[in-house]
Amino acid sequence: MCFLGIIIICYYHNLTIVHYYFRYIAWIFVAAIYHLPSFQSMGVDLRMNLSLFLTIYLSSVLFLTVFHIIFIGLWYIGLVSRLAKKRPEILAIIQNCAVISIACCVFYSHCGNRGIQRGNSLDRRNSNWFAFALWQTHDQNTWISKLRQMHQWKEQICSSWFAPVGSASDYPFFSKWVIYGELACNGSCAGSSQEISPIYSLWATFMGLYIANYVVERSTGWALTHPLSISEYEKIKKQMKPDFLDMVPWYSGTSTDLFKTVFDLLVSVTLFVGRFDMRMMQAAMNKVSDESKNGDLLYDHFSKKEELWFDFMADTGDGGNSTYAVARLLAQPSIRVKTGAVKHALPRGNFLLIGGDLAYPNPSAFTYEKRLFLPFEYALQPPAWYKTEHIAVNKPELPYGILKLEQYGGPQCFVIPGNHDWFDGLNTFMRYICHKSWLGGWFMPQKKSYFALQLPKGWWVFGFDQALHGDIDVYQFRFFAELCQQKVGDNDSIIVMTHEPNWLHDWYWSNTTGKNVSHLIHDYMKGRCKLRMAGDLHHYMRHSCVPSEKPVYVEHLLVNGCGGAFLHPTHVFKNFKNFYGNSYVCKATYPSYEDSGRIALGNILKFRKKNWQFDVIGGFIYFIIVFSMFPQCKVFQVLQDDSWSSRFESFANAMWSAFLYMIEHSYVSSAGTLLLMMLSYSFIPPKLSWKWRAVIGVLHLSAHIIAALILMMLLEMGIDICIRNHLLATSGYHTLYDWYRSMESEHFPDPTGLRVRLEKWTLGLYPACIKYLMSTFDIPEVMAVTRKTICKNGMLSLSRGASIIYYASTFLYFWVLSTPVVSLVFGCYLYICINWFHIHFDEAFSSLRIANYKAFTRFHITNSGDLEVFTLAVDKVPKDWKLDPDWDSEPKQPLQLSYLRRFPSKWRAASAVDPVNSVKIVDHFVIHQNPREPELVHSS
Repeated sequence: MCFLGIIIICYYHNLTIVHYYFRYIAWIFVAAIYHLPSFQSMGVDLRMNLSLFLTIYLSSVLFLTVFHIIFIGLWYIGLVSRLAKKRPEILAIIQNCAVISIACCVFYSHCGNRGIQRGNSLDRRNSNWFAFALWQTHDQNTWISKLRQMHQWKEQICSSWFAPVGSASDYPFFSKWVIYGELACNGSCAGSSQEISPIYSLWATFMGLYIANYVVERSTGWALTHPLSISEYEKIKKQMKPDFLDMVPWYSGTSTDLFKTVFDLLVSVTLFVGRFDMRMMQAAMNKVSDESKNGDLLYDHFSKKEELWFDFMADTGDGGNSTYAVARLLAQPSIRVKTGAVKHALPRGNFLLIGGDLAYPNPSAFTYEKRLFLPFEYALQPPAWYKTEHIAVNKPELPYGILKLEQYGGPQCFVIPGNHDWFDGLNTFMRYICHKSWLGGWFMPQKKSYFALQLPKGWWVFGFDQALHGDIDVYQFRFFAELCQQKVGDNDSIIVMTHEPNWLHDWYWSNTTGKNVSHLIHDYMKGRCKLRMAGDLHHYMRHSCVPSEKPVYVEHLLVNGCGGAFLHPTHVFKNFKNFYGNSYVCKATYPSYEDSGRIALGNILKFRKKNWQFDVIGGFIYFIIVFSMFPQCKVFQVLQDDSWSSRFESFANAMWSAFLYMIEHSYVSSAGTLLLMMLSYSFIPPKLSWKWRAVIGVLHLSAHIIAALILMMLLEMGIDICIRNHLLATSGYHTLYDWYRSMESEHFPDPTGLRVRLEKWTLGLYPACIKYLMSTFDIPEVMAVTRKTICKNGMLSLSRGASIIYYASTFLYFWVLSTPVVSLVFGCYLYICINWFHIHFDEAFSSLRIANYKAFTRFHITNSGDLEVFTLAVDKVPKDWKLDPDWDSEPKQPLQLSYLRRFPSKWRAASAVDPVNSVKIVDHFVIHQNPREPELVHSS
């Protein structure tokens, strides 16, 4: 198994992941190729081309940097047009230098560096080219003739199109500033060559074109004085795309957002739970003594309508695509959907209920604005006069011309906070929800974090704020208790909205939470709670009570957290059946149990693709485990056995010996292994017994240790094989640079001493930069040289700096080997745990970052007083959007509210099916207000 083969395999695995370390892998791959024998027999000298590229690239960057410094100086003193104020971009300089260097290297690969004989005049060259164009032979149809034609055509291009500009005698003034080419007679002439190198000519031409273009453009200010035409601007506008954020990388070890989330959570749990509660401050600021008449908490402006439509969603603000897909559906004036032979026309809700967790991963201003407000503003625009920085002092701040809240006909929005919204003590939630008036085109009259809505036909909505401990506080309890006693009629119906579905959480964790909520439902609502709905779990599930002689406190339990966050499984909650002493049966799930279990397979197949940032942590952990075992000086003995079974046994024995050495002699690796064991045990949810947790933790850790040891042995075997086959030199460091200097003096002679003068004028910077730039591709040789020293004289023979360089070089290649493996092992662990033990339901699905399976619930209070419930879902969320031509062409009045438009949303799906056309009903049922027969279910 050759070292090169290992690198190619790792490189192949990473081709499917276009991320920042793609360049890193390409770099170490080229570094490995760099040390292989020359490919001159195949017409390619990769080592020479790469060395030439580094030299030309560095020279080009330095040359253009000096030019731009001079140009800016001329602009500063007024010798350049004032319109040329804009400074050049560093990225543009780097890209241009890379293109120029590649062009020179390609020319060198095909044409070499031979000077053209001066005996040929310009006329002769033209005549030769003309003769070549008309040249034919009797056997031109044969392969040999075609190959000869191609070769001669290439020779003509090299000699005619890219011929050198002349010799030193032609340019006596510049002859001392150029690099000369090889002898025209290929070494048979006496004396040194006077021909200017064609590569130098090509490089000077490109540099001159860049400088001329830059000077002309900036000096005249042409680009700045010629704005785009209206047609060009409209064309560009139609090609614009929304700047949605991707879904949160929960397994990123480098995300500042996640570090801030952990910090905020620690502070919140320490400070706010039991010590300071924003809900206490809200209660202290109440201006009325009678809680049931509190206008800041009770909203009754919908109560006089004959019928009412309203929507419910939860867990928004993860991925921009998923959040916008749901918001786009919510914003439509009407949704037409068909179930079987029945067609439904579902008008937009009069108001929207959001069940918490507004933005992930933490409630910062950035996440609220980018992950929540931006998608909703694209779906339904706020009024033209509304300013995002505006703070609502006296809510509700109604639109112009509207005096009372009852008169406003547009959609409204009421929100409760979730656990993520409480990570900063509810500070951002209060600023953006309670102190602002618009969420996109949805008007927000809400003033506090909890509320009550009085709806027509005796229906009520109670929105609870459960904070971080999953329960309401005493002030909320008093408000809703007095409301139940004084306002809610005996035959009225209540919908309770919480963030967490306590019924599922308590069953899953064998716990009891939300005691105040339970007390309120049991002793104050007294059977009037027809529906409890929540989010937090990012799927849809509905359970309905089985009729019995026992009193029913809650008829229906509904979870819908499909508002925009990653998907959660449903099959782990398959066995939930009891709540409040009643039996429940599952009526609908989305996705289905079978689909949920199948989706979990993605942890094996897609974990690394979805969580490439996890490589940073995984590769480092593997290296900590095995770094003390480098090098394995006797690893080549494994391949000296005769049979494969003997080799496998020797390989296993070598791994076991290395592990024992680590346990006995390495403090760092042993401590890292012990720490990883503790993390593996604590990572397992306490749902299982400590014995099962210990068994699973040991098996999980063992899989990682075995994988790390195998990779360490394979890497050592690859290096040892390369050394024994003379693919890696062990004579010393910087051999690549020494080799290139010898090749440079042979193929690019410098009789005028230009390199010596440059070295003197740059104080040694010129050769030093090239030398250390090439050393970045010397990593395999560093490993080989240092490994030979350690195996011969021991680790103590190295200095501390040399040891650090050796381990750093080893880590660079070991990291590439380990990252696919650690992701595969961890993905298999998550798959086994979620499907076999039904644990890690949050960890196993947050890793997949699934934006699909999005849903919201639309309610309809009919004229008869019944509550008709539709859950609308989209299986596939588009990943690409374009400007909606209907939205763009619809006339826009200056002060027109966006909810009055036929096409309110700015973007529509570019390639996939638009959510408006793919939406479907996944659950449909009716809750009767009058206490008659249990509800008739129409699930689909």
